[in-house]
Amino acid sequence: MKVAVLDYKGKDTGRKVELSKDIFEVEPNDHALYLDVKQYLANQRQGTHKAKQRADITGSTRKIKKQKGTGTARAGSIKSGIFRGGGRIFGPQPRDYNLKLNKKLKKIARKSALTIKAKDKAITVLEDFEFKSVKTKNFTSVIKALNLEDKKSLFVFGAPNKNVYLSSRNLKGSDVVICSELSTYKILNANQLVLLESSLNEIKTNLSK
Repeated sequence: MKVAVLDYKGKDTGRKVELSKDIFEVEPNDHALYLDVKQYLANQRQGTHKAKQRADITGSTRKIKKQKGTGTARAGSIKSGIFRGGGRIFGPQPRDYNLKLNKKLKKIARKSALTIKAKDKAITVLEDFEFKSVKTKNFTSVIKALNLEDKKSLFVFGAPNKNVYLSSRNLKGSDVVICSELSTYKILNANQLVLLESSLNEIKTNLSK
């Protein structure tokens, strides 16, 4: 699959690059995509939620009414979950939400996501560029030139580019990452994937190992 290379002003450079068939033209695996996105979202959770159970409440353990014959629910102490100020019944406890996935599965998921974007013609290849200073205005002009103002965009660089990254931080709909930070969730979450030329070889190397 050949894609035209644009410059950062949105103009065609006259060059074309070949996107690898082994990465951008595979059979998408929906279940692998689901598991990888599920893992990404699960790993964002802190898991520090905690509600006090009856053992955590400070109070008397005296039995406050007889077991039978009152016509109301039985209660052992004032800390019972049926009373206001009592312990929470089956409340949330701290837990680790992290999921483990095999590297092979994650690679299949990333290839599937890239294939979906290629099929939807949602991939733009840009020649490498840099900013001399940190200015949000510079990055905004790139987005305007590529007609991405109303779209979520993901820019993928081959190596860290500090000025471009800092210039993009204030913009809600755009994200700038390097190849090693590229995840299935980020690919699927973006409406348009903007790959810089230097990132293509890195992606191929990372997903061919």
